[in-house]
Amino acid sequence: MTTASHAHHGHAGPEAADMAAYFEPPAWEERYAGHGSHWSGNANPQLVALASTLTPGTALDVGCGEGGDVIWLAQQGWQVTGADFSANGLARAARHAEDAGVAERVDFWKTDARTFAADGRQFDLVTTHYLHPPDGGMVAVVGLLAEAVATGGHLLVVGHASSGVHAPTTDAHARAMFVATDLLPGVPEGFEVVAAEQRPRTVVREGETFEIADSVLVLHRTA
Repeated sequence: MTTASHAHHGHAGPEAADMAAYFEPPAWEERYAGHGSHWSGNANPQLVALASTLTPGTALDVGCGEGGDVIWLAQQGWQVTGADFSANGLARAARHAEDAGVAERVDFWKTDARTFAADGRQFDLVTTHYLHPPDGGMVAVVGLLAEAVATGGHLLVVGHASSGVHAPTTDAHARAMFVATDLLPGVPEGFEVVAAEQRPRTVVREGETFEIADSVLVLHRTA
């Protein structure tokens, strides 16, 4: 979901000594343990752009956090599974889905994208936003998530590249970021690359409006 502040998966200034912990479940359990929301709750615009062209079916949102994208998809008629490695994040997402009146259209799955296994489950749309495993790990994650895409379905991966807005604070931080074409080695056979590009997104922070570029990979499973 769209960030409510500068912090999100994979950016916002962790120091080198904290980098390993920053990407692990305990840090996110702590982050989601308190009160209030960390993100805006709005659907990510790259998801809206793609899903609005598709016939609603089944969807999987990996790294769903508090559930903004899950709820939006359910409101559009999708049957949605939200996945995250934080139990506290999933609990928040479930409460938000209940409050939004879409609980019957969603379920949740506790799993780590870095060790994701589809185990035979397939979806018409698999999506993940701003998931940034360390050391270029997103390339391998693309291959893992692709296993969950049904024939004829789509995979959408959106992330941050290094920029003036998302400037890495350490070398490890920089290695967690990517441009869309960095992910192409992770695309398995049987997939058509629909898009691998940087796409602009308008954001407003502290009253200032500006554009940033999302790294967007869209795949279509053909076999």
